Amino acid sequence: MDSGRDDGLGVVVLAAGRGERMRSDRPKVMHEVAGRSMIAHVAAAAEALAPARATVVVGPGMDEAAAAAPWPCAVQTERLGTADAVERARARHEGAGGDVLVLYGDTPAITPETLRRALARRRAADAPAIVALGFRPADPGGYGRLRMGAGDELEDIVEAADADADTLKIGLCNSGVMAIEGAVLWTLLERIGNGNARGEYYLTDLAALARADGRRCAAVEGPAEELAGVNTRAELALAEAALQRRLRARAMAGGATLVDPGSVRLSFDTALGRDVTVEPCVFFGPGVTVGDGAAIRAFSHLEGARVAPGATVGPFARLRPESEIGVGARVGNFVEVKAAVVEANAKVGHLSYIGDARVGEGANIGAGTITCNYDGFAKHRTEIGAGAFIGSNTALVAPVSIGAGAMIGAGSAIAADVAPDALAVERAARKAVAGGAARFRRARGGGREGG
Repeated sequence: MDSGRDDGLGVVVLAAGRGERMRSDRPKVMHEVAGRSMIAHVAAAAEALAPARATVVVGPGMDEAAAAAPWPCAVQTERLGTADAVERARARHEGAGGDVLVLYGDTPAITPETLRRALARRRAADAPAIVALGFRPADPGGYGRLRMGAGDELEDIVEAADADADTLKIGLCNSGVMAIEGAVLWTLLERIGNGNARGEYYLTDLAALARADGRRCAAVEGPAEELAGVNTRAELALAEAALQRRLRARAMAGGATLVDPGSVRLSFDTALGRDVTVEPCVFFGPGVTVGDGAAIRAFSHLEGARVAPGATVGPFARLRPESEIGVGARVGNFVEVKAAVVEANAKVGHLSYIGDARVGEGANIGAGTITCNYDGFAKHRTEIGAGAFIGSNTALVAPVSIGAGAMIGAGSAIAADVAPDALAVERAARKAVAGGAARFRRARGGGREGG
């Protein structure tokens, strides 16, 4: 086993649900929250517990989910219920001993801390055979209910479809997450029947079967915001909101200032340094790192980019993947940067496109400058040396190199290399035709009025 792995822990993630209420052609667990799929969120939370064995159970035809799963997959060929889904993972877990943690792929907000609490309760001195993770949603709706005895003793779990009126009044609901003694799990699975309202094999029947054998069961209550499942687009939006609150709180606790937190959208891996300022309406896609003291101005969009300490981005800037903004550099309003490096203290003030390029230290890029990186077949690079000055409305036709300290006159189209400290101006010759405008209008039958 890998160093640091919990040899006594296996994880089974159930992800075979079609998610019909999502009204989607994609597997439900592949819908994204905070920049990554729900199944990836759940797997990351489980991986924090360092399980020695892990399996994701998917349905037939769920190739996208199987490809995204970080662990080996088992296929539930017929969707006969949650107990049958866990049965599909038997071959990888039975006989390994220890505990099995059963999770669901549609609870993206679940945290390692909550999972550790459930596992710790299973491993406590009194060692209940089964520990169910419960929560109290505002609307219990179709969730199963946990019927409790004294203390944290769990008597049984009743699915909503099979519950009577009194049971439906219980506020403590079943999240589906269970920490189970491995030997008990694989023995009891064989005894679960499908004599219920849905004709399915319910994993929740484990609790009643275990108690009938004289084994103790317990429940641990977790936060409703973490444990509510996602079955609809509306619930997906609620999960997004929950994770955004958590990510914003984490960013601010780490020393970043979010001027209007509710308008800033973060991704699961957004890293903001100390004294970073983020103005309203900023979008962070996956893979963004912002160094200490940098400022991200309003209405900017960043994805797959690194911003060095003290740099300024925006307002209304877009940083696309593989962009690197150097220390103290300035990327201003309506500037797009893609797969490019803007080195320390360089300035790209406004209305420019910098793609597949390097802008050298201290260089100045005038308004309206574009690097013409694509010739219809391939991408080409533009190299701009340190301290170069690129005049406004310049087109740099790649591949091209502008030497350090060179100056390019405004309105130029540069398609050949420019030596260091050289001055280059390339414009079409001016042609003025006296009276030409008046003749043009007469030919069109019009006067001076504009359209």
